Amino acid sequence: MLSVSFTPEDLLGVTFATGPAPLMELVLVAGMVQRDVSPLFGRWQHAARAGFPQAARRLLELVPPTATAPMFLDPLSHGLEDGLDAVLSAPADTVRAELGRVCRTSRPVTPWIRGLADRDKEAWQDLEQALRSAHASLVAPSWSRVRSGFDAERAWRTRFLAEHGIRATLAGLVPGTHWRGTTLVFDCAKHGEVALTGHGLVLLPSLVWDGPPLVAVHEGAPSILIYPALTPLPLLGPREDGDPLSALLGRTRAAALGLLTQQLTTTDIARELDISKSSASEHTKALRDARLIVTEREGKAVRHSCTPLGLDLLTGSAAAP
Repeated sequence: MLSVSFTPEDLLGVTFATGPAPLMELVLVAGMVQRDVSPLFGRWQHAARAGFPQAARRLLELVPPTATAPMFLDPLSHGLEDGLDAVLSAPADTVRAELGRVCRTSRPVTPWIRGLADRDKEAWQDLEQALRSAHASLVAPSWSRVRSGFDAERAWRTRFLAEHGIRATLAGLVPGTHWRGTTLVFDCAKHGEVALTGHGLVLLPSLVWDGPPLVAVHEGAPSILIYPALTPLPLLGPREDGDPLSALLGRTRAAALGLLTQQLTTTDIARELDISKSSASEHTKALRDARLIVTEREGKAVRHSCTPLGLDLLTGSAAAP
């Protein structure tokens, strides 16, 4: 079990990240390509392994399958360039401490890692090239889908927070999670005890991670909790050309959106609209790309429901003269 202890200040300071962080997603991809193949991510994992560029292989010296990489490697940035600036300007003491932590637990000390610790110019140039190459091959091609899925996740969680409060929201991030006083306990194979520092917590869903939650504790700044999004990247499917909102002008997709004011499976939608299951799946994909619905997996069942944006669209349509 993984337990996270909150102070009152931490509970009052829980926020959602405003968007996905490119380098954090990149580190999680590097972890995922080393993990056992999962039923949901299997095809995606095979493609990521095959497409992992040679120039980025250095990253695997820093990132274990648990994705618990040195914290200077994956800052909470809005874009690639500001993220790289943060990595390359990380204080030398922080770099040495984080490399020491990772090498003590999960990675051998290689000559290249020694070069990073010693601020060797060539080693840091290799790191920058590895990050750029990996981002271009493994993150950038899917970024619009990652962003769309992130926005849907954030909308869903924000709506849940408004209806059920912060404790229920945090307990609902990962199945099997529960509260023990002011300690949040995740029922997972990962073991550990984390004490937050009273500076709040940023919730960061990831569409490319299916492992246990990851907590990065920062002194003097909000800590970060990374957890698997309800709708992972493999369920989003390829993004359609053009503006995905244009797909909503069709009568069938508008009808599907209207049904999803309650949670329904793809089979339910197909039955209600008298269409094939494959056609219903295409419609839900378009609605999800438009950030109008969110998809949640419960065991073998996959259920869809409106996001606040979808509900606003339905309400506005109903009120129109």
